[in-house]
Amino acid sequence: MNAHTRKVGLIGWGAIGRTVGTALAAGDVPGAELVGIVDNRPLGDAVPAPQLTVEQALASCDLIVEAAGQGVVREWGETILASGTDLLVASTGALTDEELSKRLLAAGPGRVYFTGGAVGGLDLLQAVRAMGPLGEVTLTTTKLPSTLEQPWMDEQTLARLRATTTPVEVMRGTARDVPVRFPKSTNVAASVALAVGDLDAVRVRVVADPAASHTSHVIEANGPQGAYRFEVRHVPDAANPATSQVVPYAVLRSLAALAGRRGQIL
Repeated sequence: MNAHTRKVGLIGWGAIGRTVGTALAAGDVPGAELVGIVDNRPLGDAVPAPQLTVEQALASCDLIVEAAGQGVVREWGETILASGTDLLVASTGALTDEELSKRLLAAGPGRVYFTGGAVGGLDLLQAVRAMGPLGEVTLTTTKLPSTLEQPWMDEQTLARLRATTTPVEVMRGTARDVPVRFPKSTNVAASVALAVGDLDAVRVRVVADPAASHTSHVIEANGPQGAYRFEVRHVPDAANPATSQVVPYAVLRSLAALAGRRGQIL
């Protein structure tokens, strides 16, 4: 380790956190050291770093990685940044709360960063946005029906999801309202909105497909700058099919950039 090593606290020891934490502990991200893990469940001795409270992590870390859901961002985001600790957010769906988003971006002296997660092309959309607003942006997300079941759904909707043998549209709306209804499945919508700078400009369709062996995200954007289309198809995570296998590796890529890895595509 050297004087510039980022001391990392990880919030969440689920499907994303375990992969990220294990890689950090193994030294797979040069310039980043896993100091501790924050989780409200007993983790035992099998974890590769001490289990800490948030307050303990803030006392010993200069970077916190959120891998535990939107609630953590809402509850602790501003506190983390106000302590002078940087924050890397995986659950970008929390940014559908515009007031929270504004407060996080204005908070400090810690800096807030966001990982692209399961979707690509966000860097290009941000570059295009610098030329002016895009006229139309759409996102179609397709997942297995079981990963889209939500507590707010009535019995009729749940029955339709469970019985369908063909793709069926579950919800249509904007990046402002869809991630609120599907907090574990549509962080991508908020990430796209973050890239284009407007929650209401991104039209979102959520589709349930019983034959979906892959999770699919299709982004289409058009405007005077040009026309853009990005499609990704991911293998779902075996432990948590609501997220894609690639997500923790996207977090690790972001961590590597923050730790100063050379050769990173920024």
